[in-house]
Order: sequence, then C-alpha cells, then structure tokens
Amino acid sequence: MRPGGRSARIRALVLAAVRADLVEHGYDSLTIDTIADRSGVHRTTVYRRWRDVGGLLADVLTEATADIWQPPDTGTLEGDLSAINREIYTALTADPPITTALIAASFRSPDAARALQAFWSDRYARCRPVVDHAVARAEIPADTDPHRLLIAATAPLYHQLVLLRAPASPELPDQAAHDAAVAATAGAFTSSSTSPRRSA
Repeated sequence: MRPGGRSARIRALVLAAVRADLVEHGYDSLTIDTIADRSGVHRTTVYRRWRDVGGLLADVLTEATADIWQPPDTGTLEGDLSAINREIYTALTADPPITTALIAASFRSPDAARALQAFWSDRYARCRPVVDHAVARAEIPADTDPHRLLIAATAPLYHQLVLLRAPASPELPDQAAHDAAVAATAGAFTSSSTSPRRSA
C-alpha cells in the first residue's frame, strides 16, 4: 500500500467509521453496509478489502499495533510501571471508550480476538526493556520473568475498569504499579517462585 495514496485514504476513512460506529452503537450494529455508508466508501470496495465485520475490527487493532509507542524510562521500576499504567488508565476511561469497545467486541469476533491478542503480545514485548533496566539497576532479581511482572502490574486496571466496571480511581495505576514493584523486588516473579513448595 502506497503511503498517502488512495488506498491509505480509503483505509483511514473506513477504520475511522468502524471506531465511531462501534462506540456509538456496539458490535451488533456493525455491518459492511453501515460502514460503507458512514465512511463514504463504496460497499464493494469495503467488502473486497475487509470481507466482513471481523476483518474490519482486526484491521483497527492491526493499525494500533503499527504505531511507534515505546515504554517510558523514568529511572525506577515503579516509576516506569506507574507511567505505563497511567496510559492504560487513560485509554480505558477515555470518552469515547474505543478501547473498551474493542475489548468487548473481541468476545464476539474470533478475528478481533486474535488481533487483540497480537496487539497485547506486541505491547508486552515492547515493555520488556522496563524489566531489563530494572534488572540492570539491581532493583529486582536477574531471573525475573518480564511477562509475569508486567501482567501483574497492569491486570488490576483491566479487572477493575473492564471486568468489574468499578468507578475509576485515579490512585489505581500507581497502587497497582507499587504492589507489582514490591513483589518483584521480593522475587515473586522469578523462575524459582514458580516451583511448587515442598512440605516440611
């Protein structure tokens, strides 16, 4: 696809229409026809390129994965985790709530579910330097599992704001980061911490 060309403009129009319609009306309203009408792109073009609603949703998430985002480097593990969590908090409490709408849609569309999994895998991979830097600073044990630590730091936000739909607490990002950092310092996410405990 030629950057800035007609194909890129069509994609931008269609994906913007998908995001807007998903937020306003939910997954059940999404059809090739509604997106074609909203975007001003001919139905045949939309169908030929994306085939169905799953293809549209997957491409919205694929577009998000293609950005240049990198995790912050604040100089401490807790600071880095807090900064990441604040970005997640902002995304999950944004108006319009596109992030939560896409997460909800992933439970209805296998294509969207696969694309969302790829998006999260990409984000956790990009965040690995946060853990590597903390190891280099001797903040946490050298055998700390980056994935386990990052999941522990970010999961409370998704649990509270997406699953429980609890009132948004501005303290949540920093508290979750603090808890994960303290646990990591104590060796909670090392390879040895996964071994079953032996009875005395």
